Amino acid sequence: MPLAPRILFAADDAIIVNLMSPILQNKGYSIAGTIKNSEEALVKTIDAAPDLVVMDVNLTGLMDAIDAAHYIFQLFHVPVVFIAGTSDETKVARITYAQPCGILFKPFAAIEITASVDLALSISADRVRTLGNLLVGDPRKMMDSESEAIIILDKRGRVILFNTYASWFVDKSFKEAFMRHWRDVMMFVSETNGEEVSDPVTAATKHMAGSIYDAGISIVTTTSKRRKVILTIRPIRDNHDRLIASVMSLKENKKTYR
Repeated sequence: MPLAPRILFAADDAIIVNLMSPILQNKGYSIAGTIKNSEEALVKTIDAAPDLVVMDVNLTGLMDAIDAAHYIFQLFHVPVVFIAGTSDETKVARITYAQPCGILFKPFAAIEITASVDLALSISADRVRTLGNLLVGDPRKMMDSESEAIIILDKRGRVILFNTYASWFVDKSFKEAFMRHWRDVMMFVSETNGEEVSDPVTAATKHMAGSIYDAGISIVTTTSKRRKVILTIRPIRDNHDRLIASVMSLKENKKTYR
């Protein structure tokens, strides 16, 4: 017997969640959980592995709800249905940027809720087949890695996600680093002269090509801890070939140079 599709709510309005949850459960769906701010959106999507995210377009947090939805779809291929209650044409136009599989405008009836979710899952099944492999690989393996610090940056260089090992590497929790520019979290210096290395992220994204720094470079954290590293920067594009983010990979470099 197939498992019930899992729905994750991203909304801070308990009334909406309490209204929609029983309606969807009665139609055979399972509720994967509820998050109340954008800081949790990407991490919870990995942890809960939902089939669909129902997101309030006015979700609060440091990251805009529309941007969060765009990353959820592009990075993890999880479809999003927006809940909107605005007639603001600018915001409605921006919603299309996230490529949602549906929009529910308040107020809505029970039949609209189930029809929107049914349609979104059907559309998503067709869309995902054309997207290819996940841009960041297996997200669960990425988060659980014990040998590679993975930090995902938005196109402005701000931290939007990192794994547990990265938290140890940079001496900051994800909450402390979220939406801060990476240079406010760490810096890279040359082992030869101690000077800061030219911005490796900008260099990689400007040329849309991966870069590897595998010798003579160290990371320095805001707590002044210093480690020799192998640094890899990889820009990633969305399904319209636009820069969406970059992946920073850090591994301890245990080689000795003379």
